[in-house]
Amino acid sequence: MKKTYLSFVMVLLTVVSCKTTKTVSEVQDDGKLTFKFVQLNDVYEIAPLSGGKYGGMARVAHVVDSIRNVEPNTYLFMAGDFLNPSLLGTIKVDNERVRGKQMIEVMNAMDFELVTFGNHEFDLKVEDLQKRMDESNFYWTSANVFQVNDDGPRSFFFRRNGDSIYVPETYTIAMSDADGTKIDVGLFSVTLDSNPQDYVYYADHLLETSSAYTRLQMQQADLIVGLTHLGIEKDIELANQFPEIALIMGGHEHNSMLVPTENAIVAKADANAKSIYIHTITYDLKTKESQIHSHLLPIDERTKSKPSVKAIVDKWNIVLETRIKEVIANPDEVVYSAETPLDGTDSANRSIQTNLGGIIAEAMAKSFHTNLDGALVNGGSIRLDDMLAGDVTSLDVFRVLPFGGSVVWVEIYGSLLEEVLDYGKSQRGTGAYLQRYGFAQNTEGKWLLNGARIEQGQLYKIAMSDFLLKGFDIPFLTQENEGIVKVHQPMVDEPAKDIRKAVILFMKSLNQ
Repeated sequence: MKKTYLSFVMVLLTVVSCKTTKTVSEVQDDGKLTFKFVQLNDVYEIAPLSGGKYGGMARVAHVVDSIRNVEPNTYLFMAGDFLNPSLLGTIKVDNERVRGKQMIEVMNAMDFELVTFGNHEFDLKVEDLQKRMDESNFYWTSANVFQVNDDGPRSFFFRRNGDSIYVPETYTIAMSDADGTKIDVGLFSVTLDSNPQDYVYYADHLLETSSAYTRLQMQQADLIVGLTHLGIEKDIELANQFPEIALIMGGHEHNSMLVPTENAIVAKADANAKSIYIHTITYDLKTKESQIHSHLLPIDERTKSKPSVKAIVDKWNIVLETRIKEVIANPDEVVYSAETPLDGTDSANRSIQTNLGGIIAEAMAKSFHTNLDGALVNGGSIRLDDMLAGDVTSLDVFRVLPFGGSVVWVEIYGSLLEEVLDYGKSQRGTGAYLQRYGFAQNTEGKWLLNGARIEQGQLYKIAMSDFLLKGFDIPFLTQENEGIVKVHQPMVDEPAKDIRKAVILFMKSLNQ
């Protein structure tokens, strides 16, 4: 009703401005309709980042409202990854972790039209995901992810006004303009299967795209658009295989790109709303052709904020800052300048040694009064899934390590240390992969510590996250293992009391 009313108002304004006596019904239909799709993807934080320089959902809301004031046929989309990970999501409010509740509240206030699942939506337990879906005022769609139940896979659902609405494989937007042109835009969605969970079944993305594509053709959609969360290679393959797809609004990669294919374009904005894509699309009913102009708009400190959305963001920021100040006095203090971006992506930290992982591990080793030989931390504890470039603040460090915890150091025999290192390497691609400081491998694959071979019968002093010693990622690495002689807890005045404080202080030392 809102969009219809706005279209009617625009018609009246046109009639008045032209000083014509024609009624709305007498305005000639030119057979062309222009509309705008605004795309976000991979947004984990509702507030601006880097001390307020980039991003911010209240700023996006202002931009979208400005566009809607000019073009009523404007629709807002999220191409997956928005409920997790986030620093706010790890905090407890009323004895319950937030788990994306803040994002749903903000997105409801922004009037999103449609979202799809990213791989990180399934980081949540099924109960928490259901709560978030039920709280949403927008629609969800997916052609290839299903909820596993006792009787087999079925579509996820969300509750709206007492009704259970199953997530459809396609979604159609019927729109019209001031001169009466009407078109149907059909959308479909698929998600990559990179986050296996017991409650999620991933069907083949190409097969399910084919099914959704055929359905939209049978429904005689004038234009077909994808809202996907795939790697760019799969997006390109999909676009080339289905010729009537005009545009794919994609997610998963965190850097902006606009990639032409044989028939369509694939667009991805920068993560965390550092930019948004504004797609201006004109469809001609007579020629059945569309013209698409895609504009990447940076969202930064020059962008105004929508007051009502900013009020929601500020409310949640007060909650966040209260928790952070229990550890560090100034969350917005710049503690490091990353001339080379620090790699905090999941895929890297769970597969290779990264520069960010190296800094964290070195900070752990140097967070005690005692000189240590090296440090190990599980890559899964790095939860940013983004790059840190330019000014890095204390708040950014909390985003990297939202669960905190202390650092301990252990006296460990070389035999067990090698076993731990081998196991971490064997777990490449999972959270058990180890980020390291002081360790390397020679050409024979033998482990070195500070350039020397590890001796099995020798004791070494190694810093570890307290989580790593609980045996969750490396089952045999516990305090009870005979290869560990002693576990040293941090003293009150040592930065190791909180791993985030240790990293912040170490980063600050690097700038001196």
